[in-house]
Amino acid sequence: MSNQLINYKASNTAMKFHRSNAFVRGVMGPFGSGKSVMMVWEIFMRAKEQTPSTDGIRRSRWIIARNTQPQLETTTIKTWLDWFPEHVFGKMSRKPPFTHKVKLGDIELEVIFLALDKPEDVKKLLSFEVTGVFFNEAREMEYEVIAGATGRVGRYPPKKDKPEHVPDSQWPKWSGIIMDTNPPTDDHWWFKMAEEQAWAVDKFGNPVDANDIAENMSWVFYKQPSGLAKDAENIDNLPGGTDYYTKQLGGKTQEWINVYVHGNYGFIKSGLPVYKDSWNPDIHSTKDDITTPAGGTIYVGIDASGRHPAAVFIYRTLTGQLQVLHELCVTAEEGMGAVAFARLIKQEMSIKFPNHDFDIWGDPAGGWASQNDEQTYFDILRAEGIHVKPSPGLRIPQRVETVIATLERNIKGQPALLINSSCKVLCRGMNGGYRYRKLNTSGGGRYDDKPEKNRYSDVQDALQYVLCGMGEMNKMFGRNKHAHKTTVFADTGFSI
Repeated sequence: MSNQLINYKASNTAMKFHRSNAFVRGVMGPFGSGKSVMMVWEIFMRAKEQTPSTDGIRRSRWIIARNTQPQLETTTIKTWLDWFPEHVFGKMSRKPPFTHKVKLGDIELEVIFLALDKPEDVKKLLSFEVTGVFFNEAREMEYEVIAGATGRVGRYPPKKDKPEHVPDSQWPKWSGIIMDTNPPTDDHWWFKMAEEQAWAVDKFGNPVDANDIAENMSWVFYKQPSGLAKDAENIDNLPGGTDYYTKQLGGKTQEWINVYVHGNYGFIKSGLPVYKDSWNPDIHSTKDDITTPAGGTIYVGIDASGRHPAAVFIYRTLTGQLQVLHELCVTAEEGMGAVAFARLIKQEMSIKFPNHDFDIWGDPAGGWASQNDEQTYFDILRAEGIHVKPSPGLRIPQRVETVIATLERNIKGQPALLINSSCKVLCRGMNGGYRYRKLNTSGGGRYDDKPEKNRYSDVQDALQYVLCGMGEMNKMFGRNKHAHKTTVFADTGFSI
């Protein structure tokens, strides 16, 4: 082995990360913030601190996982070899799975690189016995894979190699999961674990600040500062220093900048947003919750025809502004049937709007009988005391145009449609989740003529039904007798 000085300078976030003994640790930050370097050095430092086996060797085995093979080879492995080059630490085996066996003094570290783009690779991950796992760009991973991996760590080195004087709790010295990621959306499992759950707990089960240094914490998440902040990290290692980030600002949407430069949760659009030219989140959504009126009529839109039903609740103010006060969305993978959703809506109405009247609109097809039992989902709702009327919006283009016309209308200088900040799924749909899918055609720049059915489309359908039922479609036709149906789009929008 040749003599070579490798100088790693940990950032403020990295120092906190390295000092923590949490079983699962994650770091989120902007482009170029040094997250992956932090992770590979964590692996090496843990290997260096490993308790020696009976023969005096400090053995560790790690998996480094990425979501696809090309990204694994061009990004993840490249970062590893930049810091632990083969001419210094030994040759890497390119026979799948790629493996680098590092030997340095009394350290023996085996690093196995896995891509998780095939079911058999995920199965392989969940069969290894390892010291730890590093998930690179964890937002691309399913939560079930992360959770499954927690049962594979701490199983190497084998217990038979433990010296008698070493307690079981120190064998291995440390084991667990480490992760890095660029910011995901705020409906991602990372957000739910890091922001909505008290996963950071001390040894007594009490929640703690993830930035505190505490022993025996279970899940801890760290957030790096913005790339343009005074305390931005890894600036000295970026080409041009701070200019690296300022150059990123040109030609990018504010949402892209928010995610990749500032390192905040966000939503990056793909496809063509349905309301691209009409929706402005700064105008049409609130920063704070809208106060629910004490009484009056609440207009409800329901889409309960599928396994992911949704509803929106709207109040018309004295000036005529339509305020979307609340949404009810079933987003769980397993979904929910019409009967259970009917009961959920009834409960929601009684809790959220106990002193109000209701005017409820649904899918015009909701009154059509099933071929199996002649029962409609309108019948199911009515059995729970929820009387739904079929929306006059029969066709998707009419309904979409109705929403567009409402978004583009002002009332005494205020938007005709205002959505409460608590309506997360509805707002994400408006921001681009509700979109036209790009067609895979030779000409390029063409999109489907109907919005894509996805997790954002159900609540959008509910909004369309109720707006049409409230008379917004008639107002739209009054202004434009021939509402257009767009079938071909120019590819002018920025997409990721």
